[in-house]
Amino acid sequence: MEDYTVKSVDKALLLLEVVSEHPDGIAITELAQSVGMYKSTVHRLLGTMMRRGYIEQDPVSGRYKLGYTVLDLGMKLLSSIDLRREAMPALQELALASGEVVHLALLDRGSVVYIEKVESPNTIRMHSRVGTRVPVHATGLGKAILAFLPKREVQDIVRRYGLPRLTPHTITDADTFWASLEETRSTGFAFDIEEHQEGVCCVAAPIFAHDGRVMAAVSVSGPALRMTRERMVELVPLVKRTGERISERLGYRRERVAP
Repeated sequence: MEDYTVKSVDKALLLLEVVSEHPDGIAITELAQSVGMYKSTVHRLLGTMMRRGYIEQDPVSGRYKLGYTVLDLGMKLLSSIDLRREAMPALQELALASGEVVHLALLDRGSVVYIEKVESPNTIRMHSRVGTRVPVHATGLGKAILAFLPKREVQDIVRRYGLPRLTPHTITDADTFWASLEETRSTGFAFDIEEHQEGVCCVAAPIFAHDGRVMAAVSVSGPALRMTRERMVELVPLVKRTGERISERLGYRRERVAP
């Protein structure tokens, strides 16, 4: 079997594993000795991981410990596993009722990531797959999530990733984009009318966690020849209800916690 190991990545992961065994932190000399690396090498790898938030350095002791990015990744993994399991029955029903492909997605670093997909029974299907990343600003899924995030968080995302044009229909004007999010927050759903991919349209709705924070979105997508504006409007109640059902499965109660 061929060895596809990338040595620098392997070393960085080894450092993470060793650091994780020292909740109070570990000095760089001790860390270098425990992994059998040069101190200069360890210093460079730690610096890279610190910039990404995987490692933190205590400003007083200088010792290194795990950063909150590791916790964030773990929580996202746990959430996505629970979310997929709880959402699947509702996703399957939505696919059957709509006759189109259904996606479940999370927000991650300026993109939405498909974590589940239920295929359409129609012969013309979308060529998407679980794990695919798509720009958050140009998708119904993304807008359904962004509309219910704190404004400052959305501003940070837009400032960092921009509003790049993907098709002639992509919203690239900031004022128009913010207006679309306000409309989504008011109505509880978002449209993507060939904004991400020409010839493809979708209707999306948010999914809320038990504490009222938006955590995901669900959508129905299909070719524009079937997904006319009239058909999309017809699908809105179905998609919104699916989002509400999944949110309820996650413990969300609208009357108790407002988004």
